[in-house]
Amino acid sequence: MRPDEALRYQASDPIARPLAFGLGLQLAVLTLNSAVLLPTIVFRAADAERFLVWAVFAGMLACGIITIVQAIRLRRFGAGYLMLHGASSPFIAVCVAALLQGGPTMLATLVLASGLAQAVFSERLALLHRLLTPVVTGTVIMLLPVTVMPILFRMLDEVPGGAPAVAGPLCAFATLATGVGIYLKGTGGLRRWAPVAGIAAGSLVGALFGIYETGLVANAAWIGVPQGRPPGLDLSFGPAFWALLPAFLFIALVGATKSVGVAVATQRVSWRGPRAVDFRSVQGAVAAEGVGNAVAGLAGAIPNTLHPTPIAGIETTGVAARSVGVAAGLALIVLACLPKLVAVILAIPDAVAAASIAVVMCMLFVVGMREAVSGTRTNPRNGLIAGISVWAGIAVEFDLVFADYLAELAGGLLNNGMTAGGLVAILLATVTMPRTARFGGSLDVAELPRMRDFIAGFARRHGFEASAERMVAACEETLLMLLESRGAGTGQADADHKERALLITASREDGHAVLQFKAAAPGQEELNLQDRLAWLGDEAPGAPEEQEISLRLLRHLACSVRHQQFRNVDIVTLKVAAERRAGGKR
Repeated sequence: MRPDEALRYQASDPIARPLAFGLGLQLAVLTLNSAVLLPTIVFRAADAERFLVWAVFAGMLACGIITIVQAIRLRRFGAGYLMLHGASSPFIAVCVAALLQGGPTMLATLVLASGLAQAVFSERLALLHRLLTPVVTGTVIMLLPVTVMPILFRMLDEVPGGAPAVAGPLCAFATLATGVGIYLKGTGGLRRWAPVAGIAAGSLVGALFGIYETGLVANAAWIGVPQGRPPGLDLSFGPAFWALLPAFLFIALVGATKSVGVAVATQRVSWRGPRAVDFRSVQGAVAAEGVGNAVAGLAGAIPNTLHPTPIAGIETTGVAARSVGVAAGLALIVLACLPKLVAVILAIPDAVAAASIAVVMCMLFVVGMREAVSGTRTNPRNGLIAGISVWAGIAVEFDLVFADYLAELAGGLLNNGMTAGGLVAILLATVTMPRTARFGGSLDVAELPRMRDFIAGFARRHGFEASAERMVAACEETLLMLLESRGAGTGQADADHKERALLITASREDGHAVLQFKAAAPGQEELNLQDRLAWLGDEAPGAPEEQEISLRLLRHLACSVRHQQFRNVDIVTLKVAAERRAGGKR
């Protein structure tokens, strides 16, 4: 973990414009390869190369615009942090399928639909977190390379007419040997350039065999906008649209979950002191990504997503100022208007591009596997859920079981391996979720007697009577702190609180009682309870004496307190050590 003093500029700090533009250009160049290579894979695999140049241009424009929005935060859209958008690799397979079945107009419609859905999902991010558990998202991420790899393997054998057959394999080998070798043996700073070095080595070998398209580079203008226009939308909504829509929505959901992780990690490295995660900012990041995908769809590009590149950049340079994000977005827009530079990447042989993306897919599979089994210690069932779901997805994707039946079931909805495997994972994860006790009421001190009865009943059922009083006290202090932090006390404030719903759930986890408060979010900004607990004894909060006493009591009663602030709901999760009675005695 980087020490606090290593962060030279935190998110809100102003910095010199030359430094901002220099770092922004560096980030834009680092994402340029994926911004060009991923559309190249998609459109070449679908034999739609005549639309490729425009799709690359439109995609870079969309990424640049949304990168700026992420930095400046326009109302509900954007996080207000240094973030970078680039082409989304998980969408490769479904984008190829959309082009093959309906052309660019079908692709544009599906990308637009998935983007709008992602923006809507951002408002229900709390529910999304509960639905898409790590085992579900990990399973879907593992299935993404399974659907993409056959496309890449076919491209490895594709060489222009008249070229020797050995050209493709040698180009791919040079790409893999260089890129993987640098990644395995290089230092941290050098590793970030491993993909670029691999592509350069493969392209050099391709040039020796005459399969690097130097004519494309020579004919490209230095500055300008490529010929073409947005393809428009296919509003016929035929069977192909409805068959592909679930897969697009599924990937958009998983992409939203992964973007949450990127947004959270960005917040953690963007401030000198520790802070609780502001999930309203995270919602803004996901909403902006959805708008970015909607813009990409209207423009005729493939979807984009948040890239983790700036996180490593912040760790390396110590600069987290959001103005660098504005500079990176402007740099992407400028680079999109340099056709000569884009042509240098477009001229790369298919075997080189496929080998480069294949490395990314391998790493993506490992990421998914790690996430799927991350909770196996606390829940050994997760490994079995992931295994069954992955193999179900593979069997469906390659028509190994019930091919004729699944092709007709629900209009072909389950004919896609990623959709089928993801649905199996959701079903199995839902069945194995721990049972929770629920208490519903309003955010009001009048609910305290009912709340005490609820906690006492939960403790009695699970044999936690020895800790019942501790649980009750922790819940009382949490309720009071939520009320105090929202300015309760005036008649109008009390009336507003009574209108706000409150849901408390209680469950067992590793010898602890997990108590979760869900309350409708207020209309005003309030200080995060988790931050206030962290600041106890510091000079920062300046809380009234009675509030400080409640905070100290809560910190003593609960092992951990987590406060997640969303736009529409506040979630406070308490973990209280639960003592069991032995033989009816403490």
